Parts: sequence; structure tokens; C-alpha cells
Amino acid sequence: MNVLFVTLDQFRGDAYGAAGHPLVRSPTLDRVAAEGVRLERHFSQAAPCSPGRAALYTGMYQMNNRVVANGTPLASGFDNLALVARRAGFDPTLFGYTDQGLDPYRANGVDDPRLDYYDGILPGFSVGLYLPESQAGWVQYLRAKGYDVESGWAGPLRGEPERPAEDSLSGFLTTRFLEWLKVQESGWFAHLSYLRPHPPYAAAGEYSRMYDPADVTMPIAPVESGQRHPLHEAALKWKAAAAPTDEGAMRYLIAQYYGMISEVDAQLGRVVRAIEERGEWGETLVVVTSDHGDQLGDHGLIEKLGFFPQSYHIIGIWRDPRAVGGSSIHYFTENVDLLSTLANALGVEEPVQCDGQSLAPLFDRTEIDWRDAAHYEWDSRYFLLGVSSLRPSSHALARRNLAVSVSDDVAYVQFGDGSYRCFDLVADPTWRTECLDVERVLNAAQQQLVWRQSHVRHDLTDMLLSPERLGYWPSGLRLAPFVETAS
Repeated sequence: MNVLFVTLDQFRGDAYGAAGHPLVRSPTLDRVAAEGVRLERHFSQAAPCSPGRAALYTGMYQMNNRVVANGTPLASGFDNLALVARRAGFDPTLFGYTDQGLDPYRANGVDDPRLDYYDGILPGFSVGLYLPESQAGWVQYLRAKGYDVESGWAGPLRGEPERPAEDSLSGFLTTRFLEWLKVQESGWFAHLSYLRPHPPYAAAGEYSRMYDPADVTMPIAPVESGQRHPLHEAALKWKAAAAPTDEGAMRYLIAQYYGMISEVDAQLGRVVRAIEERGEWGETLVVVTSDHGDQLGDHGLIEKLGFFPQSYHIIGIWRDPRAVGGSSIHYFTENVDLLSTLANALGVEEPVQCDGQSLAPLFDRTEIDWRDAAHYEWDSRYFLLGVSSLRPSSHALARRNLAVSVSDDVAYVQFGDGSYRCFDLVADPTWRTECLDVERVLNAAQQQLVWRQSHVRHDLTDMLLSPERLGYWPSGLRLAPFVETAS
């Protein structure tokens, strides 16, 4: 079997045809969903990119993997998706990026240049195409073709509407993957990590004109000022997070986002056709997900931050050619589930560290005691770490986080400073009406506490050191010789 593991950066869970979107055209994603299982209520566990991907790649909640910002190092002791693939006999190959920073304890001294950036490569991956934040390889390609390209990571992307879609960033990645695929034997594993539909909100070529701004639906408006949590109020005043107040500008932004989706969908169509031409589509496992979503104007915000679900409800598709497709799962599923599910599908033991659960029982329609809420976290210490004059103590930084539990009837948000919000989703699914029923609020708070207590790190706590090696010792555990050095 082959494995095609696809991430589409900043892809909202409602923004494609199979999810019922009335405007967005996404024939490739719709086909893959029709042949597999669509995860209707699938959630990322953190934002922005590095935290969201750390949860995806390690199968661990942020409270355990502790990657809280773009720039937080990923501890080297964790297992991950690439290493699981290697244990299953694959050579997992990356096209794009993983945004995982080097563990400083594994650096070659303080001058190691890998400590200067966060967009490192997850341990275990071979590299077919590496696209750091600068998009250097793509920029060189554009300049070689005679394009005048701005410097900086956003400049080349803002120019996408003026260039043919064949020269897009997504097209560049796809072409490099197809070149690699031509020389592979069966039994390959590729991680296609596309940046789009991540901002800047500028679709490539004709896709920038594909959707008429007049046709898009305007987003959910924010509640009145006096009803907002201070974090929401602050985000609305932050230039990078505040949505355009001009209706025309907002409509244009949404239309560009939809164009980016259709363009990357077309690039995935190239991938599917190439695999079919090799005669391997019937033996290729396909996983499609994202690292986080996009507010896209809802609640007056863009990008990904805070506690609203638009930043965390994401696309989720699982297509296993060995199973019957065409179904949807309405249970709450999470990105931390995918590592366990993949290990299960590849016939290897899932990492003990995983906070998620294999989705296999849901695919098989087995009766199972499944979660009744989705969970995610967000941390804002990033905004203070780079400003020495404002940097508080570590204890104060620890309070700059929040955790959210979303069930069928309420959404409970617990802030690190002790405040909370509880939204009544029965009365108002748009998260604009607070739940005033004390009993329901208390129950939601208790359930979130139980969730946290149930998912404290357990990768070492389930084993006992003894001659009998009591407890749970993973069969895949590798004990490297320890060499004691002089202090």
C-alpha cells in the first residue's frame, strides 16, 4: 500500500463541496471524500501552524507536547508520524514543510543555525522538496522564468493573481512531487504539505477571478462591545487579526480564499490522475487534513487565534481503498486521532504517548464509548516573549492560555486567568449567546477538568521498573545504551 498524507494549511471544515458549501468548487476533495470517510466534526487541537502541526504529528494535546507558538521547540523525545511510518517499512518523504523547531538540547552548540528559525523538518522525514517560510525554491523558480518577485515570504504570494496558475506555489510543489513519483516503486509514503489556502488572501491566476465577491455570504458579526470577552476585544483591535470593516473588502477576501481552495484542489487533481495512471489508486491510502482553520471574518476576525471554532474546525477525510467509502462520521474527531489511526492502518503499534484514539471502530461502525466533545487549546505568550520589557514571569506566562470543549449543546472556554465563557449552542449555534444555566455551565466545567485529568502524560507512568518489567512496555520500545559523562 501507498500512503498520501495531505495537509492543506488553514482550511476551514465547511469550505468545500462535500461539506455542503453552496459556492466552493472542489471536485477532487469531493471525490476523495465520496470514496472514503468524511469527518464532519473534525478539529485541530491548536493554532497557529507549529502548535497545530505538533498535535497532528505527535498525537498529543498541546498541554502535553508543549508547542505553544511558532518558534516553540518540539522536544526530541516524542514519537511522531514519520517515525511510525518508518517502523511500518516506509521511507516517508516530505514535500513542503512541517514547521517543527529543533530541540535546543540536540543543537550543535549555541551557534547552531537551526536555532534561528522554527520551520524545521520533523525528525524521520526524507525530503523531496523543502519549502521554508521564505519559499526559497519556488522564488528561485519564478525568477528563473523571468518574473519580478518581491522579497520576503508574503511578497511572492501576494503576486499570485498576476501569474498563471501553472506557476503557483501549489503547482510548484505538485510538479516536484510528480517528478519524484515517476521514479518510485510501489510502497511509497508522501506527505504533501500545501501552504494554501493560507494567507495572504490572493489566489493564483484565473482562480483569483473564479468567485464573484457579490456571491459570497457575509460572515457572522461580532457581539456588541460590552458582551465581548477581553481577549475578543483585544483581537478586534489587532491589525493582523481584525477583519476588514468595509463590506467590499471583506467580500473580496472571502472570494480569494475560495479561489485558493479551488486552485489547490485542482493541483490535487493532478496528483490523483498521476496515481491512477500508475495503476495505484486502488492501493493508496489518502488522508486529508489541516493544521487549523481561518476565522474568515466570523466574529469580526481573520486568520487563526482565540477560542472561536472557525479557527479549529477543519477538513478531515480518510480514504482507505480496502474499505467501503461514501460515508460520513458525525462524532467529534480530532487531529490527535490520526496518528493512532494511521498506525492501526499500517499494522504497527501506536505510540504510547498518543492522546487520541484510533478511528477504526468508527469506520467499522463498531459500538464504542467515544468522546462527546471536541477539545482544543490556544496560547498567547508568543506576543510577550519577544519583548523583553514586557515579558512577565514564567508563572504569569503560564496563565496566558485557554482550553475549549465543544459538545452538542454548549461550548465551554476556560481561560488561564480564571475567567470563562460558556456558549449555549442549542439556543444559538453561532457562539453569540452565553449559557446562563448554572447547572449546565458547572457540568461543562467539570467535564473539561475530567478531560484534562484523563490526558496527563502517561507514556512512562504506565510502566514499572522491576525485574518483571511490570505494566505497559511497548513492544516497539528501543532502549539505546546510556553513556554517562563527567559533569
